Amino acid sequence: MSALLLPAHSILHLWLLKLFCPTCILIPSFDDELEFTSVELNVIVLEVTKKQTRSSETALLKPTANSREKPVYSWSMENLYYSRTLLLYLLQQETSSTELRTECAVVLGSLAMGTENNVKSLLDCHIIPALLQGLLSPELKFIEACLRCLRTIFTSPVTPEELLYTDATVIPHLMALLSRSRYTQEYICQIFSHCCKLRHWHSCGFKSSPQPLLCANGPDHQTILFNHGAVQNIAHLLSSTSYKVRMQALKCFSVLAFENPQVSMTLVNVLVDGELLPQIFVKMLQRDKPIEMQLTSAKCLTYMCRAGAIQTDDNCIVLKTLPSLVRMCSKERLLEERVEGAETLAYLIETDVELQRIASITDHLIAMLSDYFKYPSSVSAITDIKRLDHDLKHAHELRQAAFKLYASLGANDEDIRKKIIETENMMDRIVNGLSESSIKVRLSAVRCLHSLSRSVQQLRTSFQDHAVWKPLMKVLQNAPDEVLVVASSTLCNLLLEFSPSKEPILESGAIELLCSLTQSENLALRVNGIWALMNMAFQAEQKIKADILQGLSTEQLFQLLSDSDVNVLMKTLGLLRNLLSTRPHIDQIMSTHGKQIMQAVTLILEGEHNIEVKEQTLCILANIADGTTAKELIMTNDDILQKIKYYMSHSNAKLQLAAMFCISNLIWNEEEGSQERQDKLRDIGIVDILHKLSQSSDPNLCDKAKTALQQYLA
Repeated sequence: MSALLLPAHSILHLWLLKLFCPTCILIPSFDDELEFTSVELNVIVLEVTKKQTRSSETALLKPTANSREKPVYSWSMENLYYSRTLLLYLLQQETSSTELRTECAVVLGSLAMGTENNVKSLLDCHIIPALLQGLLSPELKFIEACLRCLRTIFTSPVTPEELLYTDATVIPHLMALLSRSRYTQEYICQIFSHCCKLRHWHSCGFKSSPQPLLCANGPDHQTILFNHGAVQNIAHLLSSTSYKVRMQALKCFSVLAFENPQVSMTLVNVLVDGELLPQIFVKMLQRDKPIEMQLTSAKCLTYMCRAGAIQTDDNCIVLKTLPSLVRMCSKERLLEERVEGAETLAYLIETDVELQRIASITDHLIAMLSDYFKYPSSVSAITDIKRLDHDLKHAHELRQAAFKLYASLGANDEDIRKKIIETENMMDRIVNGLSESSIKVRLSAVRCLHSLSRSVQQLRTSFQDHAVWKPLMKVLQNAPDEVLVVASSTLCNLLLEFSPSKEPILESGAIELLCSLTQSENLALRVNGIWALMNMAFQAEQKIKADILQGLSTEQLFQLLSDSDVNVLMKTLGLLRNLLSTRPHIDQIMSTHGKQIMQAVTLILEGEHNIEVKEQTLCILANIADGTTAKELIMTNDDILQKIKYYMSHSNAKLQLAAMFCISNLIWNEEEGSQERQDKLRDIGIVDILHKLSQSSDPNLCDKAKTALQQYLA
C-alpha cells in the first residue's frame, strides 16, 4: 500500500499524533521516520469529523450554542489552523496516493460545511487555488472530491465569486470537465450558478430584482461564461437522467439569462433532442414536476421575457409562466416558495400593463396576497415545530414579497390601484411597513407606496386619511441611498399641486431636506431632490419660492444648471420656470437673481444641448418677458435678442414656437413701453421673420405669427 513519508520533527506531524491519536500511536523520537497509509489517514480524518463529543476535556469538535435543529460543530482557531494546513499540504503532494488526496479533499469539504469562520479560515489558506490545481489530475474520483469541496466553498456567502475568474484557464477547463460524470456536471453547474453575478445594478430605478447583482469591474460573469460556451455545454444536461443535474443546469440558465439579451436571444433558439429550450422550460412548469423545478423554469422564462427574447403576449408567458407563478403564491405553498413566486411574478409584470391586468384577475391574487401579512395565521396549522420556528424568523420576507408584487400590480392601472388600497387594512400595513426593522421590508413598502401614489384619487383620499407623509418623512431622515431614492420619488408625487399632503410636508421642513438631496453624489437623489422642489414651486406662494431659493442658494442652483446629466438639467430648468411664474414673483426674483439667470440662459442656448433643453430655456425667457420690470433684462441684452431671433428661424418648430412666445410677451401693446419695444424689435428684423412665419405650413406657428403682427397694427 502506498504511503506518505514525513520527517518526525515536522510540527504538523507531531501535532497530528498528539491531537488526533494521543492513546493510539506513540510519539516517536526525532530520529524516527513514520509513514501514513491512506487507510490510516482515513481513520484520523474520521476522528476529526466525528459528530459526537467524548468529554469537555478531550472533544475535538464542540457543538455551538443556539443550535436547535442539529448540532453544528466548530473548531477552535488553533485546531482549525493546524488541521487545514496539514490537509492542504497532503492534498498538494503529488507523491501522495490518489486515495489519500481524495480523503483530504473530502475532509476539507466537511470543514467548509461548518461556520462561516471555517470557510474564511480555509480561504486564508488559499484553498481554492489548491483545489483548482487538483482538477488537473487524471483521476476522476479526486476531481469529483475537489469539485464537491469547491461547490461547498463557493456556495458560502463569505466566498468572493471573483476567485473563480482569477485564472483565465479555469472556466474552459471546467467546461471540459462537464462531460466526465454526472457528479462533475452537478457540481460545476452549481458552482456557475453561485458565481454568476451581474456587473451593474439599477439602484435608482424601481426594480423588483429577485437576486443581488453586484460584481467587480471588467467583463461580467455572464459574458465570461457565455463566451466559453456555457449555453452549448449545459443545454444537453436538461435531458440528463439525474434530477440533480437537470436542476443545476436549469438554475444555471436562470442566472445566465437574467437581464442579458444576448444570452436570452441565444437560449430561445437552442435545440435539445429536437425541442427548443422554451418548450422544455414550459414542460418543466407542469404541476406534476417538483415545485423547485416549476419555480426555476418560471424564472428562466421570466428573465428571457424581460430581456426581450420572448414577447409578453406569448402563450408561454400568458398561459403558462404567469399562472404558475400566481399558483406559487397560494397559502398551500411553503414560505420560501411563496416569497420566490411573488418576487418573480413582480419582476415579470413590472413594466407590462397587460400582464399586470391579467395577473390582477388570476386566482384572486390581490386578495391572496393579503394572507402574506397574516402569517402564520394559526400555529396549530404547522405541526412541524422546526418549520414553524423557521417561518416565524422569516415571516418578514413574505411581507417584503407582497409589497413588491403590489407595487408591480399597481404601477399603471387606476382600477388595480383602487382594488389594492381597498384590500383589508392595506394602508395601515404600508404605514407599518415603513417603520419595520428590516431594511428590505421598508424598501418594498416604500416602493408599494410610490406605485400607489401615482393615483390622483388616492392622493386626495386614502393618502390623506392615513397621513402617510409622516412615516415617509421619517424614512427620508435616515436611510441608505437605495431607500432614499424610492422615498424621494414618492415625495415628488405627494408634493403635486392637487395633493392635500403638500402643505403639511412643507411645514415639516421638507425644503431643507430636498435642497440637501440636490447636493448628493447619487444621480437619482439629485434628480428627485430637484424634481420635488419643482413640484413644490408650481403655483406656490411667494414665501415658498423665496424659501426654496434661500435653501438652495444661487450657487447650488447654477451648479445644477451646469450638471452633466440631462435629467438634472431639465428638472432644474423646470424649477426655474415654476419659480418665474406670475408677474410679481417674476419681477421679485429677477430683481435679485436676474444677472445670474440671464447668464445661465445664455450659456444653455449657446451650448450643445438637445431640443427639449433649449425649448425649456426659451420658455423661461418667455416667462421673464411676461414680467413688468423683468422684461427689460431681455430688451437691454442684445445678445439674448439675437438668440431669440435665431431660434425664430430654427428648423425645429418647437423652438420656433417657444421663441415666438418671447416676442409676443415683449410686444403686447396693452403694456407700458410696448411701442419702444416694438420699434427696437422691428429694427433687428423681427417683423420680417413674423411675415415669413405667417405663411408657415405649421398652423401653430402661422397663428402665433399673425397674432404678433396684429400687435403692430393695433
